[in-house]
Amino acid sequence: MSATVPVPHVLVIFGASGDLARRKLFPALFSLHRQHLLPLPFVMLGVGRTPFTDEQFRDEMRACLSRFVPVRADEHPQERLCFVQCFSYLTLSTGNGADYGRLAERLRDIQTRRNLPANVVFYLSTPPALSRHIPGYLAENGLHDEADGFKRLIIEKPFGHDGASARELHDTLRRRFADHQIFRIDHYLGKETVQNLVVLRFANVLFDAVWDYRYVDAVEITASESLGVENRAGYFDGIGIVRDMIQNHLLHVLAMTAMDPPQQFDAACVHAETLKVLRGLRPLTRDEMARDVVFGQYTASRIGGETVAAYADEPGVAPGSRTETYAAIKLFINHSRWHNVPFYVRAGKRLPTRVTEVVLHFKRSPHPVFGAVPGALPNKLVMRIQPDEGVLMTFGMKEPGAGFQVKNVNMNFHYKDLAATAIPDAYERLLLDCMNGDATLYASGDAVEACWAFIDPILRHHAQSGRLFEYPAGTWGPAEAEALLARDGRAWRYPCKALSDDGAICEL
Repeated sequence: MSATVPVPHVLVIFGASGDLARRKLFPALFSLHRQHLLPLPFVMLGVGRTPFTDEQFRDEMRACLSRFVPVRADEHPQERLCFVQCFSYLTLSTGNGADYGRLAERLRDIQTRRNLPANVVFYLSTPPALSRHIPGYLAENGLHDEADGFKRLIIEKPFGHDGASARELHDTLRRRFADHQIFRIDHYLGKETVQNLVVLRFANVLFDAVWDYRYVDAVEITASESLGVENRAGYFDGIGIVRDMIQNHLLHVLAMTAMDPPQQFDAACVHAETLKVLRGLRPLTRDEMARDVVFGQYTASRIGGETVAAYADEPGVAPGSRTETYAAIKLFINHSRWHNVPFYVRAGKRLPTRVTEVVLHFKRSPHPVFGAVPGALPNKLVMRIQPDEGVLMTFGMKEPGAGFQVKNVNMNFHYKDLAATAIPDAYERLLLDCMNGDATLYASGDAVEACWAFIDPILRHHAQSGRLFEYPAGTWGPAEAEALLARDGRAWRYPCKALSDDGAICEL
């Protein structure tokens, strides 16, 4: 990763003993350490209710790295030990405002002993309820004041449960912190292939010239998970797949796909263009919500010879739960670039494979001969976000022999083919960006509210209608989702996770 090394600061992680910190944040920081992209000196202060001394916390972090970060052949034996020596810990009741005076004292002590400026990044890896309280406690102790150095605040989704609670959260944050201090993290925006959407379009006239209603027939965005709710039922059953995936991740991916070229690639310009798309999402009428929105829930099935429980029977799911584990939505954007181009967005659990991708389906050739030749399928551009990140383009070629029979062929690129270039984890990129004060790949508060403005009526309609279609675990969702596209003479693309023998991203 070619990037700027941040200026010295203290990174404070609330919830440092939690699952997100262990699985994602600390491995990402260690990767940045390996690449010499952390400030010198680097100081991380973990904060949490679990009682640890500094040494106990360092031992925990060494165990965490052993579990989640493979040892490289060229790794120095003392590298991990050296890295965790940068860690300190403060036991603190994060919900008790009186405790935050001790945090201020600890920070002053660290800054004095290490001769550090008063720059601080606060990362809230905590339950959503604390996102409303911690910023206030920080401000009450002067830990938001930038008179002596920058103060930045990273918060994790969910950003509210609906539009009203999102606005309340943002108003609460803005009363304590300025907009430039608030970093709303959506890890999907940190994924390399999501960023490549922008480069693919605007760095290549070949694609930019056809990225509109004149050539694009439809756009499809899929986020498929093969797992069920696992041990997250207590969380998931209260929100469902629309709040968990579509309202945030997929609508932001849609905005990156559909936006106009920004004047510059900085936070202000990129946020302005993505906000234009999100505010342009055409509200669905009641008839459209009944026809163009499909909610589903997986039922028991056998996958690979094993019995898989229905969602309703998963541990932690409320009896009679009507929570959706699958959703498909057909929508349009009120924008001249995308005039009458349908966007089909779907997300689901217990589908056949784990994959996230964006597909542009192009219109058929207008040529009177080749537009109707058997086998001459329309061109497709597939941007695979995960796994096996890459790009696939399909186009027609002449089959060898007499005549003009057309065969569709693939041309593809995989990031893994860049053997000398490591694909940075999303949290690596986003952590480094915040340390450098770059909010380009973070969600703005206005964008979050625009997403809720589109999604809220759909969720209210679902709550009133109660329409929830069943699908067997391990399939691609309810039959009604197939009909959603079939009515338009289209069909979903069915991606598979594995690569075919010739290296192409294959289709079932």
